[in-house]
Amino acid sequence: MLNYIWAFMILIGVVYGAFTGKMAEVTSAALDSAGDAVSLCITMIGVMALWVGLMEIAQKSGLIAKLTRGIQPFISFLFPRIPKGHPAREYIATNLIANVLGLGWACTPAGLKAMEELAKLEAERGTPGYALSGEGILADGKKKQNRAGKGGGELPAAANGKSGRVASNEMCTFLILNISSLQLIPVNMIAYRSQYGSVNPAGIIAPAIVATFISTLTAVVYCKVKDRRRRV
Repeated sequence: MLNYIWAFMILIGVVYGAFTGKMAEVTSAALDSAGDAVSLCITMIGVMALWVGLMEIAQKSGLIAKLTRGIQPFISFLFPRIPKGHPAREYIATNLIANVLGLGWACTPAGLKAMEELAKLEAERGTPGYALSGEGILADGKKKQNRAGKGGGELPAAANGKSGRVASNEMCTFLILNISSLQLIPVNMIAYRSQYGSVNPAGIIAPAIVATFISTLTAVVYCKVKDRRRRV
């Protein structure tokens, strides 16, 4: 859908430029924007290299491990159905810590690994669509080997009118929390503001902390309310 939206916007710009006799300005703007994009990418590479390096130092020094252990009660509160010691908890903690420090790009690998581990957890539970080959949730509610028959056949991946995999409650909670994450240092926005000539690039820190704190608080309340309704 985004491809169509961008293509439509570009087409409108070109058509408007052609009808108003401003094709030269359109061409010049396109070339200038391409140059700005390359310059911004180089700037962001430097910024991300710095912060990813600091994260690596923090990990080697044991700081990340201490922070991970420190937020385990928070993870248990948000994800009560994830067993203690499960690999997903460590990846979720690493992702949240990177997000709080403003390293949106650096937290992506941990986020992907967290989702992968959550999918494995659903497979262990025998959830339809995630069940391992030869296993599944049977119509009698028990996890056994597949068997055919009306009395206890395996539920298909398409159930209740839904086809394929359905995101688990933990996956949805993690995604919402990841999107709304509290940020103490909005590294990306500071870099953008610096690139485009802001007099005080770091002036966004206080508003960003307030905005992301409110968004995170809203996300936590929303997830807990939805989880309680699901259980009821």
